[in-house]
Amino acid sequence: MNTTLTDLKNIGNTSALWLKAIGITNKQQLQEIGTIEAYLKIQERGIKVSKVLLYTLEGALLDCHWNDIPESTKQQLCLQVEQKNLVTDEL
Repeated sequence: MNTTLTDLKNIGNTSALWLKAIGITNKQQLQEIGTIEAYLKIQERGIKVSKVLLYTLEGALLDCHWNDIPESTKQQLCLQVEQKNLVTDEL
């Protein structure tokens, strides 16, 4: 099922536009690329985003409000982003 972006929890018009800017137009595509890669690709476009977008994307995939994501999961997401950024910086 190709659920449109704004049908997902947490995804409003602005987040949907950011996702479309990186080629994601539905839930299936977001699932395929994953939370971390989608977040990093949005950052790579020069869009200033906070960690809340990271949690928003994860919540959209989990069908829950981003604030309901366990703190341990939020910390793990941030760690994964930091690790990916370190690898990119080394290249």
